[in-house]
Amino acid sequence: QVQLVESGGGLVQPGGSLRLSCAASRIIFSVNAMGWYRQAPGRQRELVAAITRGGSTTYADSVKGRFTISRDNAKNTVYLQMNTLKPEDTAVYYCNTGGPGVFPLSNWGQGTQVTVSS
Repeated sequence: QVQLVESGGGLVQPGGSLRLSCAASRIIFSVNAMGWYRQAPGRQRELVAAITRGGSTTYADSVKGRFTISRDNAKNTVYLQMNTLKPEDTAVYYCNTGGPGVFPLSNWGQGTQVTVSS
């Protein structure tokens, strides 16, 4: 069964930090690069970070230097450490397969809301 379950979102002040987690079905995780996406109100969903099975990472320019993606292959889990958060980071965050040349699966999880506000 294809399953993606995100957690760890919340309300944080500008400059604060959050760590998101995504538990994925082994059938997804074991063969794919994984990515974190976000969708803000009125905007298209965008890929913000991706990591291959081997640990190579890519980031959107808007989060480079502030966000760090990592994965635990033994736990089928991908993480997104978000530091120095800005109000423009406010969005629903999702995980899925992703990265250069890798498209997301049609099934999405429920996402986790991140709100950056004072």
